[in-house]
Amino acid sequence: VKLMTVANVRPVLEQENLAPARDAIHDLFLEHVMAHAPGYNKLISWADAPIMPTPGAVGNILQTIAEQQNINALGVDIGGATTDVFSVFDGTFNRTVSANLGMSYSISNVCASATLPMILRWVHLEMDPRELRNHIKNKMIRPTTIPQTREALVFEQAVAREALRLAYIQHKEFATTLKGVQQQRTVGDTFSQNSSGASIVDNMKLNLLVASGGVLSHAPNMNQTAAMMIDAFEPEGMTVLAKDSIFMMPHLGVLAQVHPRAALQVFERDCLIYLGTCIAPRGVYRPGKSCFRYHIRSDSHEESGEMLCGEMKLFPLEEDERVTVTVEPQRGYDFGAGSGKRKEFQARGGKVGLILDARGRPLAVPTSEKDHLTELNSWIEELQLYPEPALTEV
Repeated sequence: VKLMTVANVRPVLEQENLAPARDAIHDLFLEHVMAHAPGYNKLISWADAPIMPTPGAVGNILQTIAEQQNINALGVDIGGATTDVFSVFDGTFNRTVSANLGMSYSISNVCASATLPMILRWVHLEMDPRELRNHIKNKMIRPTTIPQTREALVFEQAVAREALRLAYIQHKEFATTLKGVQQQRTVGDTFSQNSSGASIVDNMKLNLLVASGGVLSHAPNMNQTAAMMIDAFEPEGMTVLAKDSIFMMPHLGVLAQVHPRAALQVFERDCLIYLGTCIAPRGVYRPGKSCFRYHIRSDSHEESGEMLCGEMKLFPLEEDERVTVTVEPQRGYDFGAGSGKRKEFQARGGKVGLILDARGRPLAVPTSEKDHLTELNSWIEELQLYPEPALTEV
């Protein structure tokens, strides 16, 4: 048995050094698992650079983007069997692979983990539970099939929301500060300082959210992709939404190793499709109460209004259009400047546009059937999620 030694993963209590151990495990994976893949040895002879697994390559391009643009970024790649989540917050990169959370081979596990009531809270159509169970099993044994009816599409996207939500929860539990580190405290920190081991993933600090994977990248309507991302990840403050149009992120991740600038340029011009911007406050959902007032202005447009709790509004904006959005939240709602304090954002457009979300954070979907369907239908209508022509593209 070959024995490998690497540097201590935690040389001192205040510092972690995971890279050497991670690289060693990665090398073992390539040597003992990937080496048995058909044609792998021939592939190695063709390539001058090391072969990278898909999650490693996607994480590499996300790190490059975050570093070059000095932003906090989150990426997700949802597949048939697993869901990968990548994040870069304040320069710290984390990657998690949620096994058994996928849209075909693992769809049954998603339904079991999330429970059917949690999935059905995203469904606005009447569905026979027996047909739903049949759909789940058929998807497992025929993983390449795509939805052929409105009902199947709505249900599959509801499952995707829950798979993404569960994967994100697992990611936040993994991406934490060091536990057991002694913190210096002052009297002023008594009521504000976080305990050690807290998650470093903060939705209020998130600048860019990138989606990848069939159910997100190839949704019939890009508004559906944006809605799934917002419902699953619950971004706060201002967050730019984008998707990987042609599953190019893994290839660009490899390219970024040898030419970061070229990889970033191709990513921006040919790979990334900007969907738009989501602006949402942190605060508890209070039915019927005022959430915030907004004022949107640009060179050619100006609009003001009020958002009630539970509402969503879509403002179509061109991809190259920029607008200034000023929000004045009610007490108890925070856009990043503090509870009830005014905040100004510079928002960009996209294929979807600007989305204002006043449903509260954490997101609370009404439980009563009447209120649930009323609000869900209002969101679907406002975001234009399921127009008739779009279904013909499925």
